[in-house]
Amino acid sequence: MKRHFLFTFLALSTLLSCSSAQKTLPAPSAPADLAAVATTPAAAFVTWDKKMVDFGKVKKGEKRETFFEFTNTSGADAQIDIVDACECTKVDFPRGIIKPGHKGRLDVVFDSTEKDAPETIGINIVFKQNDAAGYPRIEMVEYKFEIEK
Repeated sequence: MKRHFLFTFLALSTLLSCSSAQKTLPAPSAPADLAAVATTPAAAFVTWDKKMVDFGKVKKGEKRETFFEFTNTSGADAQIDIVDACECTKVDFPRGIIKPGHKGRLDVVFDSTEKDAPETIGINIVFKQNDAAGYPRIEMVEYKFEIEK
């Protein structure tokens, strides 16, 4: 029991001393070459015709439809893996490969039945292709609305 207490005490004191030491250390400076690369915007994986739709006033229980069109500007094949949105949102998306230069389209249906207040809804699109660092490519489009009383 004493051994467990001692181990916990040492772990916590080490953790606390590390976190306070991190606050006082100066930030390392980046070489000029690296700073230039960090400020250069990366080429777009896909280009959207629009990233936001404003439905304006919507009556409770009303359904609204819209679409978001994108172009594969990556220079390589692209394929959507997952599309995630609110329960109030149904999204139909292309299941196949989108060749470079070709277009894809998300068809969106919003159902306001369960909504009582204005909101902005995000739709996350996860592509099967990873970026250079190995992270998934994730895009987001949105729509907003106000509930008409």
